[in-house]
Amino acid sequence: MPTSSASLREVHDSVLELIADTPIVRAQRLDAGVCRLFLKLENHNPGGSIKDRIGLRMIEAAEQRGEIAPGATLVEGTAGNTGIGLALVAQQKGYKLILVVPDKMSREKIFNLKAMGAEVVLTRSDVGKGHPEYYQDLAARIARET
Repeated sequence: MPTSSASLREVHDSVLELIADTPIVRAQRLDAGVCRLFLKLENHNPGGSIKDRIGLRMIEAAEQRGEIAPGATLVEGTAGNTGIGLALVAQQKGYKLILVVPDKMSREKIFNLKAMGAEVVLTRSDVGKGHPEYYQDLAARIARET
């Protein structure tokens, strides 16, 4: 991936500074009529998706409300990239993170979550909301007990 020499010289104190600082590209070869079309490349976030923004905002909002402080344990049920965003932010801010995920989640995502320090609890993917082993319901129970 080509990068400018200016971006290579910039040093950041935290990977969190890179969240949402994604490039914008003008679409050159798409027919947008009389409009100019711009693309925001969210896959350039540190965790690879727009969900990094969500993870950062969720944790910062809870901090601002006084609900959490570094060292706290966070629990979330997730079936996708929100977990990666949360794991990235939690690790950088000093939170323990327990993620409850359906057993259909890819092994690569689980590996990445663990590499970022998250504890991963696998649960059944063949049950629906209201079942005690549904990932969101199990996460709520773990949060109450933690």
